[in-house]
Amino acid sequence: MKVNKKFLRNIFFLFFISLVSSCVQKDSDSNRDSSPPYKNPDLDVEKRVDDLLSRMTIEEKIGQMVQFVGINHLKRSERFLSIEELKKSDASGFYPNLHSSQIPDAIKSGSVGSFLHVLDVAEANSLQKHAENSRLGIPLIIGIDAIHGNAMVRGTTVYPAPLAMASSWNTELVEQASIETASEMRATGSHWTFAPNIDLARDARWGRVGETFGEDTHLVGEMGVAMVRGLQQGDFSSRNAVVANAKHWVAGGEPLTGINLSPMDVSIRTLYEDFFPPFKKAIDAGVFTFMAAHNEINGEPAHGSHFLLTEVLRDNWKFEGFVVSDWMDVSRLHTFHKVAKTPEDAVFQTVDAGMDMNMHGPDFGPHLINLVKNNRITLSRIDSSVRPILTAKFRLGLFENSQVDESLVENSINLPTHRQTALKIARESIVLLKNKANVLPLKPNAKILLTGPNADNHSILGDWVMRQPEENIITIKEGLEDYTQMAVDYIDVGKQVNDITVDKIEKVVSSINDHDVVVVVVGENPLRYDRKGKTTGENVARSSLNLFGQQLEMIQKIKMTGKPVIVVLVNGRPISEPWLVDNVDAIIEAWEPGAMGGQALAEIVMGKINPSGKLPITIPYSVGHLQAIYDHKPSAYRHKFVDAPTMNLFEFGFGLSYTSFDYSDPVLTKSKISDDETVLLSVNVSNTGQREGKEIVQMYIRDDYSQITRPVKELKGFKKINLKPGEEIPVEFLVEPEMLAYYNRDMEWIVEKGTFTIMVGSSSRQSDLKSVKLEVN
Repeated sequence: MKVNKKFLRNIFFLFFISLVSSCVQKDSDSNRDSSPPYKNPDLDVEKRVDDLLSRMTIEEKIGQMVQFVGINHLKRSERFLSIEELKKSDASGFYPNLHSSQIPDAIKSGSVGSFLHVLDVAEANSLQKHAENSRLGIPLIIGIDAIHGNAMVRGTTVYPAPLAMASSWNTELVEQASIETASEMRATGSHWTFAPNIDLARDARWGRVGETFGEDTHLVGEMGVAMVRGLQQGDFSSRNAVVANAKHWVAGGEPLTGINLSPMDVSIRTLYEDFFPPFKKAIDAGVFTFMAAHNEINGEPAHGSHFLLTEVLRDNWKFEGFVVSDWMDVSRLHTFHKVAKTPEDAVFQTVDAGMDMNMHGPDFGPHLINLVKNNRITLSRIDSSVRPILTAKFRLGLFENSQVDESLVENSINLPTHRQTALKIARESIVLLKNKANVLPLKPNAKILLTGPNADNHSILGDWVMRQPEENIITIKEGLEDYTQMAVDYIDVGKQVNDITVDKIEKVVSSINDHDVVVVVVGENPLRYDRKGKTTGENVARSSLNLFGQQLEMIQKIKMTGKPVIVVLVNGRPISEPWLVDNVDAIIEAWEPGAMGGQALAEIVMGKINPSGKLPITIPYSVGHLQAIYDHKPSAYRHKFVDAPTMNLFEFGFGLSYTSFDYSDPVLTKSKISDDETVLLSVNVSNTGQREGKEIVQMYIRDDYSQITRPVKELKGFKKINLKPGEEIPVEFLVEPEMLAYYNRDMEWIVEKGTFTIMVGSSSRQSDLKSVKLEVN
């Protein structure tokens, strides 16, 4: 008879739970102190951790490295997913041969230390109660994908998606939103968010562009730091602070095929110069956890990379927190990457490389116990993983109080102050890309015809959002109707971007009569609960960057009526439609502006708010123009395409305003410095228009001549300023040696002698920049 090995493993796991539980019952009276030091909140955390570690069995220690999905999640998956569907899913999970009803016993035995996908406060409290009844009473740390607000939980504040946040170039607002997100997380039972995502988004085909801060190393790093600071608020010991997570380590944002999880082949130089810096900044800001990337790097899966998980993180950067795997990626070393011959070997490879916690499932623990018993993994290696996990739980105050007061939840989430922060970010994140003949802002008495699949749906919320109450969301239709005095006629063409038909187009065209302008809201569908309609987001790559379906045809037919056309894009990645740039009157890039997005968009259209957003990512001419990044090498465009213009539609850092700004020539306090000196750059910026407005002053640097080729320019600083009409202010940047340094031929971090071009202006476009030379002696 053929024996199912997985069945035997799970039988072993259940036996292991029972064995530990019986030992606990026999030894609890003799082994547990009445008041052990680790339960004393007056002791420092390190002493508490030392004491607790000394009391733990190897099984209990390994249990801290094990993460499960929540019981309610398991129940839904058990009901609706087949085994085959489970194997293909990256969002849902259940455990064959380990039923959801058996999870409480696993918790009580100390075999599980963490949960994710716990979206209900009552469930969170129930899980913690089971943990309190374990031998040592070690609480659970509950993680959640709070990417832009705690939006996986119903009723919470949904802030603009990270790409939109980055368009604001306002780190203070991002930090404030993160403080509020942490508060809502703690109020709903979670302690740890899998954010920020500080991947560099360098392939617009990739579905996860919208959950990143864009393409640039410096901007991504600064936004990531702001989020870490807001979430953790220092050492996350504050009652309303949570643990942040720097992900995905590393280089997942430029997948070879454009598809999530596909390989990344990149030089060590590019890793150190481009992909590593945002993560190093996160460590310097105190981030306490990392998540390994799905992908392989240069042939080695990130989850099995000793170089990434130990040599760089721990040895070089002195990271003191813990690393969690991504969804099922430990087992994929065996099943997918084929670098481990057995599931147990996969566990060995990842733990030996530096992994501290497995997301998710029951197989990891028994395999790791076997590895320790067989002397393949040492006890000291296990302790090095468990120590920071326990440290996090002590700092979070979970040993003192792991329960959440359910009666306070309603008055702790989606607060007016939180909604106001979401609105502020939305206002500053929306980017005006085109404004022919100043068609915007519209006149107060304008008569609008509004249409498009994203005009009155929840696509504005972005990915990593579950269904939210209608009353919490202001759609674009609602914004134009409720926050302007304009007459708005709405023509409904459905809510799906891939369901525009000829009949629907004709319905719109025939409805246009005495309207002054047509506003068309198009783009993508990021909603993860809309499986059939979703066109962007996690695991939703595209082979083209055009508008989906017949959205463009609809706009073209509308334009043929002769009416001014304003196109509003709601999308999580760049949309490449040259026809729009050439033909419509105005283009507004709204990205995914969150729950308050409709109000923010309406205020910009009517002129109450002056748009100030700038692109955090390049908009390519077409998918064939990828890779499209502003900091390319000098030889990138030596020759031209024969079938299309060799250009981007819009450059990194670009964005229009309803006013105009003028820059003086930049001035340095010294034109010659040594390689360890700093110098001050100043430029005067004036508002030469008729409206008050915000401007993002950007500083770029180029090393004119170097041993190794350098980018044509690199962002090294930015400041957001507000100017009244006619006002002029000086803006200063401190040019430090780090901004001039790079890795030379021998991979030494140095500042070379020679000249540097320092550029300041309103975008990365050369025509928008003014420059000055700096010489390093």
